[in-house]
Amino acid sequence: MSSDAPTSEPLLARLAPPLFVAIWATGFIVARIVAPYAEPLTFLLVRYLLALTVLVAVVTVARVPWPRTGREWTNGLVAGILLHGFYLGGVFWAVKNGLPAGIMALIAGLQPLATAILSRPLLGERVPLRGWAGIAIGFLGAALVILPKLGESSMPPAALTVGLLGMLSITLGTVWQKRRGGTGDLRANVAIQYLGAAAVTVPMVLLTEEGRIEWAMPLIGALAWAVLGLSIGAIGLLLYLIRRGAVVGVATLLYLVPPVAALMAFALFGETLSLVQIVGMGFAAFGVAIASRR
Repeated sequence: MSSDAPTSEPLLARLAPPLFVAIWATGFIVARIVAPYAEPLTFLLVRYLLALTVLVAVVTVARVPWPRTGREWTNGLVAGILLHGFYLGGVFWAVKNGLPAGIMALIAGLQPLATAILSRPLLGERVPLRGWAGIAIGFLGAALVILPKLGESSMPPAALTVGLLGMLSITLGTVWQKRRGGTGDLRANVAIQYLGAAAVTVPMVLLTEEGRIEWAMPLIGALAWAVLGLSIGAIGLLLYLIRRGAVVGVATLLYLVPPVAALMAFALFGETLSLVQIVGMGFAAFGVAIASRR
């Protein structure tokens, strides 16, 4: 009976983890493409609003029911503020204000550790020793992949603080989604999340940016992928994985993002891959395999 268990899983359950990692990693490519054409928070706000528009249209055409209670709407709005608004907004603001991208990526790599620490008191999920070992090995691998990018030593305290708060925000958002995400339709849930994300991003744009955006073809193409691939595809897979499994296992998948992003940058932009980075990729994959082993 047990030998049939893996094949009895839905196809989406088997494909979701690698698809999520591959799509999520393209976010770094998108950020690099749009940087010359738009201010970061302005770009995020446009991305949220377009994703919200697309999802509302999908929900309407598919006749998907919207949540019926104020509590369900509040849960979705809070998840959107934490998973998207404060996390992405904090990351983009920190990098814009002087935090090296490699340092920010390393801070983001602390999320599985933070999730593991919070999962027991907040969700009652116990992380076995194997899981802690996988988290440690995965973080080491991700750090080795990022190591060649850590040449800059300048770390403005404000930017560093905001980057740490962004990492904590997505950690709390993951836990919140697991506890309060419910069993409703994911399309309606994600739409509500982007409503919350846009609501908190508007004041950030008004306070820190001029709303500059140049509608060049590279930006339009990157924006289309950011909306359909990242904001809808990757986030939908993330919520699906959170709904099906333990949040620590889902968070650990993020250790594979830096290696995949480095491979994409190598293929698309000709960036070099050092031996240290290649070794780091192996460690990251090994760590995730250990932490995810049933």
